[in-house]
Amino acid sequence: MESPALSLTEWVALAIVAEAPTHGFAIARLTSPTGPVGTVWQVPRPLVYRALDRLLELGLAESLGNAPGSSGPQRRLLGVTESGRVAVTGWLVRPVGHIRDIRTEFLIKLTLLGRAGLDTRPLLDSQAERLRPIVTGLRDQCDAAHGLDLAVASWRYETAAAALRLTESAGDDAPAWGAGPGAGGVRRGQGGAHG
Repeated sequence: MESPALSLTEWVALAIVAEAPTHGFAIARLTSPTGPVGTVWQVPRPLVYRALDRLLELGLAESLGNAPGSSGPQRRLLGVTESGRVAVTGWLVRPVGHIRDIRTEFLIKLTLLGRAGLDTRPLLDSQAERLRPIVTGLRDQCDAAHGLDLAVASWRYETAAAALRLTESAGDDAPAWGAGPGAGGVRRGQGGAHG
């Protein structure tokens, strides 16, 4: 199955909905600047609701009725559809294609895998495999560059090499990355609709 064309915000919302039935307000809290997901990727509340509407439109999420709000209106409870679960499961372990996406997409994937209590090793391994030829190519560019071109190539090489070291150094801790209390980890079924 080909992955749907979703924005990073839509993928994040889908991954959170896949953890357990939830609502937009809870997702907005998780993706706020102080939320456990927002420390990696912040999403303003209006964009959360826009993302959820799109996921519903694409059939990746479904409405499960309403949940009472603690101090406000009822909230629309959403769950993931089977096609949504298949899509997000594939996306979470797919390596990012560009070095510039390591800081955003790669780290958010680690965070979301950890929250769901899933093993991060498949993502780390596939990302390392993707990075090795990039690091080699950038090292070759550094060897041939001069002046400003050398500075740019060196910056890109060091960034890629650091990302590669991260993916390769996880060791036995990889399955638990992002799942601890310090990372705001929530296991499947815990806290999905709360907050």
